[in-house]
Amino acid sequence: MATGKDRQKQLAREHHERQMQRRVEREQKAKRTAIIGSTVGVVVVVGGIVAAVALLNGGDAKTEAAATPEPSVSDTAAPSASASPTAPVAAAKPYDPKTGKCGYVADTSGTVKKVGTPPAKVSPKPAVKTMTISTNLGDIQVQLDNAKAPCTVNSLEFLAKKNYYDGSKCHRLGSAQFPMLQCGDPTAKADGKSQTDGMGGPGYVMAEENLQGATYKRGVMAMAKTSAPGSTGSQFFLVSGDLQLSPDYTPVGTITKGLDILDKVNKAGVITPGQDGTGAPKETLQFKDVTISGKS
Repeated sequence: MATGKDRQKQLAREHHERQMQRRVEREQKAKRTAIIGSTVGVVVVVGGIVAAVALLNGGDAKTEAAATPEPSVSDTAAPSASASPTAPVAAAKPYDPKTGKCGYVADTSGTVKKVGTPPAKVSPKPAVKTMTISTNLGDIQVQLDNAKAPCTVNSLEFLAKKNYYDGSKCHRLGSAQFPMLQCGDPTAKADGKSQTDGMGGPGYVMAEENLQGATYKRGVMAMAKTSAPGSTGSQFFLVSGDLQLSPDYTPVGTITKGLDILDKVNKAGVITPGQDGTGAPKETLQFKDVTISGKS
């Protein structure tokens, strides 16, 4: 017959096993979201920035970037979207000009803020749309390339109309070697303490677009993702310098107003730098409202 002491030992052992399992799951999620965070050395986002790239890839550089630590986009240095370690069951299909449709695939990994799925039917016209991000530090405007990234622009417009980004904080700031600010996770606390920043998503993913000849120079807005293709979600990064990233992240637009805001956030630095040098920014950038309008 089991004694009270035996029962206590069993409970303690089970508690320890649960803690270890949760730790493994957190580490896996972080790796997936490290697109910006750690790929390039921190890369993603820059060779030598592998770690940061990984962060871009999923989330927070602790994974993330973009995931490995954002200097990785999944790698170690790129912007990454941190999601679960499991890739979507079905591959997201790119825009089909014959049907005029995009393939959005359900993805419940990470922390999901459900708002539905964008309509599959899209149009690459008008060729350019304007995204206005109202923040606590002023407005940021981005000229979106709807002609070359119609599925991505359609998704951004859908999320904006659903107020998905309202109230969210940019959670990952790069370094001088990895000059980018990662945003788009509506669940991020951006306090330098949260272990789940960069893991938030809309519950679906899409194929990457506009990759041929893609470069990530100052003023570019590109989408974060995990290391897996077809893993672009809601997170994106705003480039304040020149990032040496591989052409894996959808360049969706160009910042036409607000680079001074990025410079201000950049100058303040990060709260607690990770191994790749990225981290939550000391100067909080919080979105109040996001709107997208067409342009003829």
